[in-house]
Amino acid sequence: MKSSDDSLDEAPSAPRAIVAGHGSFPEGIVNAVDQISGRGKVFVPLSNQGLSGDDIESRLNRVSSESGVKVFFTDLPGGSATLAVRRLMRQNPDLVLVTGANLATLLEFVFQAETDPVAAAKTAVEKGRAAMGAYGGA
Repeated sequence: MKSSDDSLDEAPSAPRAIVAGHGSFPEGIVNAVDQISGRGKVFVPLSNQGLSGDDIESRLNRVSSESGVKVFFTDLPGGSATLAVRRLMRQNPDLVLVTGANLATLLEFVFQAETDPVAAAKTAVEKGRAAMGAYGGA
């Protein structure tokens, strides 16, 4: 998916979003993005494994504050990482949460390096949704 356009070949050096979820999901999906695009550093992967709800919220808040990241991608709409981000959103309405993140969504996001991260996340959701399909069956 690399482009011949030189501006797309340069991966952003600072994180633009946090990917949070269960087990090794965050690291795994960010690794897949990196293998395909070379732009995995756009994301900060954070697992909720072994953490309480308060611990997850605290960690997400700290990483967001330190990095200036306002966009979160999570695995499950009702998962603990999503609930933690929703609690953070009560204090900071500028945060953006994308639930049900998939590889197509994250790839779309990384290739919008020149777009504001919030706008890029909203566009990425539409592309990720469109990439889903079900085939076969009776």
